[in-house]
Amino acid sequence: MKTYSANTVAALAARRLMPRDFLTITARDRVTGAPVSVGFWSDLADVSALVIDPETGAPDLREFKGAGALISISDIPAVIGISVQNITITMSQLDAQVEAAIRLYDVKQARVEIHTGLLDPDSRKLVDPAEPLFVGFVDQVEIRTPRENEEGAAILSCTSGTQELLRHNPSTRSHEDQQVRAPGDAFFIDAAVCGDWDHYWGAVGDNAKVQTVRPKGLFGWGGFLGIF
Repeated sequence: MKTYSANTVAALAARRLMPRDFLTITARDRVTGAPVSVGFWSDLADVSALVIDPETGAPDLREFKGAGALISISDIPAVIGISVQNITITMSQLDAQVEAAIRLYDVKQARVEIHTGLLDPDSRKLVDPAEPLFVGFVDQVEIRTPRENEEGAAILSCTSGTQELLRHNPSTRSHEDQQVRAPGDAFFIDAAVCGDWDHYWGAVGDNAKVQTVRPKGLFGWGGFLGIF
């Protein structure tokens, strides 16, 4: 069950709500391959704000760019289970830091974190560190160059990190693959040929060969009730 701190509960009870979104994109430097993080939030001034790291659960101080760089984020559904969620992030294609994030750096499969926090209307500071709402990866980037009297945008289509749980394991039941996992382990050395071996019971001969019969039907009960 989700729990909230006393500060957040008091702010909700007083209906002093100023929700703000915080976006962190961790792209890669095209030359060195080193990760580069850039941050944006849904307000005007540039700020340093505390957000909860979704991996450690500890507060993390990050820098976020304002001035309308982050235009909108589509609804993030709250679901139970490991279903994959898709969201769309709309940003200004004219902002210099947005340009750097999507053109200068490599954002293919870049990590995306979205946090939400409540600002105090008087101090304009976060009541508590912003909570994580979405963690995933950039699937596609579309930069819309507008015609006259039209609006442009940089649109990021993102997929939640649960997609990693649905990936298939490419490993095979083979000696070669086992050497990659554990060099020197000969457990699967005969895996490719042992299915063709003949097994004998007692004297060696055609009549002594053990016949291999594969079970049929449900749990090996072939013809049970005449329906399998």
